Amino acid sequence: MRIAVVLNTSWNIYNFRMSLVRTLLNQGHEVHTIAPRDEFTPLLQEAGCIHHNVKMDSRGANPIKDSALIAELFFIYRKVRPDIVLHYTIKPNVYGTLAAAMLGIPVINNVCGLGTVFLKNNLISAIAILLYKVSFRFAHKVFFQNPEDLKLFVKRKMVRPEAVDLVPGSGIDLEKFQPLPFRRNKTFTFLLISRLITDKGVLDYIEAVKALQKEGFKARFQVLGSMDPEHKRGIKVNTIRAWIETNIIEYLGTTKDVRKYIQHADCIVLPSYREGTPRTLLEAASSSKPIITTDVPGCNHVVVDHFNGFLCRMKDSTDLAAKMKQLAACADEKLAEFGRNGRLKMEAEYDENLVINKYLRALEAFKKAS
Repeated sequence: MRIAVVLNTSWNIYNFRMSLVRTLLNQGHEVHTIAPRDEFTPLLQEAGCIHHNVKMDSRGANPIKDSALIAELFFIYRKVRPDIVLHYTIKPNVYGTLAAAMLGIPVINNVCGLGTVFLKNNLISAIAILLYKVSFRFAHKVFFQNPEDLKLFVKRKMVRPEAVDLVPGSGIDLEKFQPLPFRRNKTFTFLLISRLITDKGVLDYIEAVKALQKEGFKARFQVLGSMDPEHKRGIKVNTIRAWIETNIIEYLGTTKDVRKYIQHADCIVLPSYREGTPRTLLEAASSSKPIITTDVPGCNHVVVDHFNGFLCRMKDSTDLAAKMKQLAACADEKLAEFGRNGRLKMEAEYDENLVINKYLRALEAFKKAS
């Protein structure tokens, strides 16, 4: 089969979907990757993919501006003529599905997360829902990463109930993210791994850190992730620099390999407002690290309160600070237990092979039906 894989960045394909891509290549399929060109594009080509560049801004949402993406993807799909297209992330899901529908090309979509647009009741939210309703009528299969998102789409009649299914996020490579023997830092170390945008709860983390520092709580507070000031909800560079200069946080920049940072932390924190299935938390749990995250869809599927970490209330820096203090006060045995529990949960529920097999079964069913 000729299969197209479409995402908002080549980085995203290489870091989150490469195991599926390699499986498809090994089975003899012709894989075309479609995404904006970046430093990871040559790695996709080296692996055997045929790459097609596309202009796509992953920041913000402007339906009028983004509608040009339909035409761009239409001409790429018409040239490639894939047997099926695998879409991930919002813009490929919506605009790519419309482009494929015009050409009669079947698609499998993956709703990686809804973002905060579905938490609001405004014009942008109404437009987003309408776009999903129109485009997802043409999807042959739609994978969701948590049951809340699936139920929401079905309830609002944005997708046909017979077309939906669940996958455990992008899954996790259990061999790559291995647990190390338990070790506690002399100074307890919290690490937030995230793009620096408000939706990820970064400001709540900062407020919690400020409160803890004000009361004399001794710990290291780290942040790893890219600045994205051009994003509609991005945090300004000057604001982040002020946090660094006043020693509120240790900013670690960005990395191509998060493992060493996860391994050197005592606890991973992600106070996000909503997720599909957050990759950061899968990586942390697979590495046997305790986690503090918000009690919201996506996050509360990876973390079970008092089992492999703590859940806190969304947009509540006071509760987040309390949970951080509580976790740092845990005995070594409890922290190690949280870590073991997280690893076991990943092995049972989030192994990336579970995701790959779901896709392979969906492709096989499509091949038999066509």
